Amino acid sequence: MEKTFKIISKTLSTALVTVVVLLAILLAGVRLIGFTPYTVLSGSMEPTYHVGSLIYVKEVDPLTLQTGDVITYMVNEETVVTHRIVGIMPDENEAGVVRFRTKGDANNSEDGTLVHSQNVIGTPVLTIPEIGYAVDYIQHPPGMYFGIAGAALLLVLVFVPDLLFDDEAEKKKKAEAEAAAAADTASDEQPPQD
Repeated sequence: MEKTFKIISKTLSTALVTVVVLLAILLAGVRLIGFTPYTVLSGSMEPTYHVGSLIYVKEVDPLTLQTGDVITYMVNEETVVTHRIVGIMPDENEAGVVRFRTKGDANNSEDGTLVHSQNVIGTPVLTIPEIGYAVDYIQHPPGMYFGIAGAALLLVLVFVPDLLFDDEAEKKKKAEAEAAAAADTASDEQPPQD
C-alpha cells in the first residue's frame, strides 16, 4: 500500500511539475526570447486567429510593415488589438511617422481610427489554439488564486511523500544493517569446528 501510494504520488507530482513548467515557458520563458503572449478574446480575426487562442507577438520596426501584415497594437492602456493592415499613410503632422489603417479579417468594415506607429507592439509569429482561455484565467483573480493554490499543492505532493516514507526506509535499512552486524559478530564469536 505504501509503495503504491508513493508511486502514484511521484507520478502525479511529475505530471504537475511538467504542466507548471510548460505554463511557465509558455507565459514567461518566451519573453526571454522577445515574444509577448496575448489571448485572443474576440472573433474579429477569424479564421486566422480563433477566439481562445494564445498568440505570441514579436516586436517589429513599424517602418518595415506592409499592407497585408497583421499587427498587434495598443488602442489605450487597457486594450490591445490584433488586426490586419489595409493601408499605410504618412502622418501629416510628424515627419518619419506613419499611421496604419486596419481591419479584422472577419469584420465587414475597416477600423474607425488610424493606428499611430508608436502604438504598434509587434506582429504575431505563433499561435496556439484554445490554450488562451486557461492562460487568461490564471492571470486574473479568481484563477490566479487557484494557480497559487495549485503551486502550493504541487510543493506538498513533491516533498511530503519523501518526508513520510524516507524515514521508514531509513529505519528499515538501519535495522538490516544492525542485523547484518549482529550476524557478523555472532559468527566471529563461535570457535572454529574441526
